[in-house]
This record gives sequence, C-alpha cells and structure tokens, in this order.
Amino acid sequence: MPEAARRDRVFLVMVDDSQERRVAMRYACLRARNGGGRVALLRVIEPEGTVEWAGVGAMLQEERREEAEKLLSALAAEVQEITGGLPILLIREGETRDELLALLEEDPRLSILILASGVNGGGPGPLITALTGRYAPRLRVPLTIVPGNLDDAELARVT
Repeated sequence: MPEAARRDRVFLVMVDDSQERRVAMRYACLRARNGGGRVALLRVIEPEGTVEWAGVGAMLQEERREEAEKLLSALAAEVQEITGGLPILLIREGETRDELLALLEEDPRLSILILASGVNGGGPGPLITALTGRYAPRLRVPLTIVPGNLDDAELARVT
C-alpha cells in the first residue's frame, strides 16, 4: 500500500456509553498507529423526549453537547497517547443510525467504521444489526466488528 494511502486512512469509532466502546477505540488506535492513519471519534446526541418548555429543552440539549465535548476531549487524549496524533472529533445531533450513515455519505475522509460487539452474549446491538442488515447497502466504507471482550494483549496481537 502506498505510504500516502496509509496516512490518509481514517478509522471512525462510535462513541456511545457501552463498555465495548473502549475496545473499538483501542482497536482503531492500534490500527492507525501500526498501519498508518488517523482516528475519528463520533458522538451522536439523541433528541430528548417531549419537553414542555422550549427553553428547558434548549438548556438540556446544550448540557448534553457540553458533556459530549468533555467526553471527546478526554478520549482524544487517550487516542493521542496511543497513536501520537490528534483524532478528528465529531458531534452530531439526531438518531444515531441516521447521523452515522449521513456522516459516512458526507465525509470522504472516513475509510473504515470500527464497532465492537456486545460482551454480555445478548447478540449484536441495534446499530450492528441495522448496519449488517437493512442498512448495509448504505455503507460506503468497510465495517470492522471487533469482539467486545478482547483484552489489551489480544488487541495488540490482532492489530
């Protein structure tokens, strides 16, 4: 693979609240470090339920955005420690699946989507189910599904 192509690869990781998120992010970081490329972190802020007052809804949304920014900043430090480079930080508002698919269609920098499977034996989560089923034709990048129960030694071995 030409060196320029290796540097241009961007590994996209969904930043949700699952415990397997750490595995997906670490896998993406190790792939970027070992094979060249960058990591992008996406946090989607899902809409609040019905809020009676618009001002309260706006305040809640702003709080959620601030929380997303803090989380991504903390994760960015981890990514930089592993890869030596700063990640691309992305925040979108809407339904997770829809925002992810829209981003993949809009951003040509993104090369590979990294997700981790659940660790509790309950089968794939709703996002993996959607992206490997009904919405698979809308993916324009390869999807890598990492077993969510891999430890650091196993991740190092497979990257």
